[in-house]
Amino acid sequence: MEDLVNHSESAVCELHDSRGQDNELQTATTCNETLSKNCTMSEEVTDGLDSADIEKLDKGLMQYGCSHYRRRCHIRAPCCNEIFDCRHCHNEAKNSINVERKHRHDLPRHEVQQVICSLCFTEQEVRQVCINCGVCMGKYFCENCKFFDDTSKEQYHCSGCGICRIGGRENFFHCYTCGCCYSIILKNSHPCVERAMHHDCPVCFEYLFESTNDVSALPCGHTIHVDCLKEMQQHLQYACPLCSKSVCDMSKVWEKLDIEIAATPMHESYHNKMVRILCNDCGANSLVQFHVVAQKCPNCKSYNTRQT
Repeated sequence: MEDLVNHSESAVCELHDSRGQDNELQTATTCNETLSKNCTMSEEVTDGLDSADIEKLDKGLMQYGCSHYRRRCHIRAPCCNEIFDCRHCHNEAKNSINVERKHRHDLPRHEVQQVICSLCFTEQEVRQVCINCGVCMGKYFCENCKFFDDTSKEQYHCSGCGICRIGGRENFFHCYTCGCCYSIILKNSHPCVERAMHHDCPVCFEYLFESTNDVSALPCGHTIHVDCLKEMQQHLQYACPLCSKSVCDMSKVWEKLDIEIAATPMHESYHNKMVRILCNDCGANSLVQFHVVAQKCPNCKSYNTRQT
């Protein structure tokens, strides 16, 4: 297949986008299709308050946080009892190559019990509004998730995933076979692969279900980081790393290969040479005439084949 994709430089891939993931937002919740009392939005907190109280709640808005989130609190890690800006900050520090392997670990996000207000430094049980200074520590807050965020990302909860997502509920649906949320565009067209998101990216090996980077669902149903897929394309790789099926419409490329093969006659000693091939795209086994450029599947006309 490597030789075949070298001919596909001009191919245009129409890939399926399954955005809406955020690592810290991917935390457990018991919410269903609407926000429950445990998942409080800022509008509910400010309902009935006067302007002075609202000003107190909004004090320090967007002025605190880390490279991952804008929020007005820190968390105490239940695993090592240390204080971090967020779970990502903890995991980056505790999984560093400077940490002995036996001491590396991730923060169990559902077990967070204590937060520290960034404005008055009061440590307290997980809550949205600081018990001491009255500041809102996160305009988006989920008590079950122990999650705070001052940035509006159209957060919503998916009961199927058991986690919070971003991007707007109306833009995504949960596939119970794949075990994840996909763009609504794919609702009636994506091929289901059991627990499709519950594995590592086949390129960078990051766990996709908890990735903060955008993920694409390929036509074969397998998933991969959008950036990793783009990098593959830059290296002229157009086959799924897991099943070798084409990741986009390659018909124009196959037409160019037809022309190239027609213009490249084989030596007469190869005229009767037959080889058995397996088509990566349709799965058909066939006996075809050998050609040094490529072997074409007689079933689906694809050149994404291999000799068996």
